[in-house]
Amino acid sequence: MEWITILLSVLALGFMFWFFSTNKTLQLGQSAPDFRLPDHHGKVHTLSDFHGKWLALYFYPKDDTPGCTKQACSFRDGLQELAHLGAAVVGVSVDDTDSHAEFAQKYQLQFPLLADTAAQTAADYHSLVNLGFIKFAKRNTFLIDPEGRIARMYLSASASRNSTEIIADLKGFQAKESNKNPSGSRLPD
Repeated sequence: MEWITILLSVLALGFMFWFFSTNKTLQLGQSAPDFRLPDHHGKVHTLSDFHGKWLALYFYPKDDTPGCTKQACSFRDGLQELAHLGAAVVGVSVDDTDSHAEFAQKYQLQFPLLADTAAQTAADYHSLVNLGFIKFAKRNTFLIDPEGRIARMYLSASASRNSTEIIADLKGFQAKESNKNPSGSRLPD
């Protein structure tokens, strides 16, 4: 009986090693995968809706859990500065629109929360944990440039620092753009 326990433990460890070692990701500069998902108001959003703006597309595991709430509230609190920098924020999880609506209302979230109930968008962004009967999004964030390309990836993003990291990176991108464009005009809104 003891050898069965050892065998099962070895198989479980082997599976975990395989799962995490084969975890692929997207590449900086490549076109971001498109999506078509409803938000908590029922409005459908696509990547092209954000063309000409920066987009902080963040994936999170579950509505109204401690880390996810901290991350969402951090984006909420930084939303004005992000908008000033020409960026929109969109959250994505595999929760449904009703769950998103309750979460958004409870914490006064003023940005779209997209319901990826089929888990396809999370999979396209290599941000899905699929245990067969349980699926949830990894806490990954993608900063997408106004042309729809991936400018930055925050894999295993910090729930408390994610929005401030994005703000700092956007300021860095603006400074680089300013140096390229001596007229001093802003990045596209």
